[in-house]
Order: sequence, then C-alpha cells, then structure tokens
Amino acid sequence: MDRGGRQARPPAHRLLGLLGWWGLLGVFVLMFAGCGLGPGATPSAIHLTVTEDFGAKPVGGQGPPKARGQETVLSLLMRNHAVTTRYGGGFVQSIDGLSGRTQDGDPVDWFYYVNGIQAPKGGASTEVHAGDHIWWDLHDWSQTEDVPAVVGSFPEPFLNGSEGKRLPVRVECAEVGGQACKKVVSRLRAEGVPAAIAGIGPGDEPETLRVLVGPWSAVRGTPASEAIERGPSASGVYARFAGDGRSLTLLDASGRTTKTLTSGAGLVAATRYAQEEPLWVVTGTDAAGVVRDARAFSEAALHDHFALALEASGAARPLPAVSR
Repeated sequence: MDRGGRQARPPAHRLLGLLGWWGLLGVFVLMFAGCGLGPGATPSAIHLTVTEDFGAKPVGGQGPPKARGQETVLSLLMRNHAVTTRYGGGFVQSIDGLSGRTQDGDPVDWFYYVNGIQAPKGGASTEVHAGDHIWWDLHDWSQTEDVPAVVGSFPEPFLNGSEGKRLPVRVECAEVGGQACKKVVSRLRAEGVPAAIAGIGPGDEPETLRVLVGPWSAVRGTPASEAIERGPSASGVYARFAGDGRSLTLLDASGRTTKTLTSGAGLVAATRYAQEEPLWVVTGTDAAGVVRDARAFSEAALHDHFALALEASGAARPLPAVSR
C-alpha cells in the first residue's frame, strides 16, 4: 500500500476469497445466488449492523436481518444489503453505495467484526452462529488496519463467545469487592454471563475472556494492556495512557491528539495480544474514573462504539475522537 491510499493488495484480514479454486467458485455462487452454505438450520437471534466512521453513522436498515439456511458473514450481508466486490469477489468494495476510497489522502475501507472480535478469516469462510452480532464498518485505516476487538457489540463476546464457542469470563479487579468491580460483575451477570471474580493476575489463560477493572497504574501489566500506551498502531485503541496512568490522550482517526484528560477520566476499551482472547479494560486515571467507567459498562452506553472515554464531568467521548 502506498501513501496515496492505493492498495497493492487488500488488508489481510479482509480478504473474503483466496480460498483456492473451489473457494473462489463458492464466492461467485454467493454473489449471484445470495445463498448461504446450504440447507442447514437458519441461525437464530442474529444481529447485523452496518455503519461508517467507526460506528458514528448507521448505514441502511438496522432491524433484524433476513437469514436463510446456514449463512456465512458474506451471504448474510449480501442478503440484506446491496454489495459490490473486487479482487474476484474476494474484497467487499461497497455496501449500499458506500465505497472504499481515499479520503483526504487516507485509505477508507470496509472491515467486519463478529461478537466484537475482528474476524481471523474471510467472510465467505466465516459461518454465522446463533446469537452472533456481525458488524461491518467503513473507516479510515491510515493508523492501523488491525483493530482486534471493539466494545460496541456488548454483551458480546461475553455472552456467545467466538466462532460458536462460549468462553469462560473472569473479571479481575484492583479492588475486589469495590464499587467498580461489583458494578461490572453485576452487569455481566444481568446479561446471563457467569463471570468469575479475581484479583488482577498475569493472564496466562489464553482461552479466557478477561476484564481488568482498576486504575491504569494497576491494570497495565500485560502485553495487551500495555499496547494501549503505544497508540492505535499497537492496540487498535485510539487513545493512549501516559506510563504513570495519570493522563489519557484521546486520538482522532488520523492519530492526532484531540484532548488530554487527567483526574477523574476513564476508558472502556478492548484489545488483543497474539492468539489470546480479547482483553477488556475498565480503567481510568484514578479510582473516580474507574467508577465512572463501570457505570458505563452497559449495552446502552457502549452501543456501536469502538471504545469509549469518559471525562470527569461525565461526558462520553466515543473513540476515535472527532477533531475540532
């Protein structure tokens, strides 16, 4: 990819084809027939969200999607929206007339997430399971093409997990029994998620979804969480804590600083390290910021946001931030 935004090839995680000749044939069948994988059971209680600008603007209808038979992410999208592709059907170019492009010199393309997790393979190869939240978003990827996890599909991935497999959930708190810890656990259990509670540990269970609750100085002990300090290119989170945790810098889609928050600020975000399951942080510059975050740990507050910062005033700042 050059700085003009032209792609020598699509971002690796967005390739929907490249499956060999039989896989490519399957893509063309999907394109022209709009079919799923076959006559299997239609997945129930699925959600399909299409947005642009990191969830800021909805695209098309947002009601329950139409599904038939054993759907893939691509077939479900094509059944419910007008889609064009490139690279022999292996790359979604436009949805409902909104196309990948270069905007102000930066590349803008479509990306998708299943249960808040960036998909590890193409949409034609990703089967839709019951309860899945599938989210396509058109956004600037000049800072990173890798946003490994987002918070805007809450209560996913805690409720239905990944690739049809429900995962253990553990809430790790700097203050077990504290107000913030109790609030996060109660919100998960209200959604039917049997979350365990523990102190913050080293994180050596790769198949467990972890939620770290506490001031940044207490939660920054894992490779995934410390990546947030290095910005979106390392973590996919458009915010950056100072090493001492006392300030939180908010970034726009181009990586520019829009605001720096200090006392009483908080952040709810998700990221991922290597092959581990996503790590969520409910954190802040101090204890007051963490309590404020815990109150925002809900579907209503996190809906369609990649990450969410909170000011000491209580003002919510979806991330990436909007430049002023």
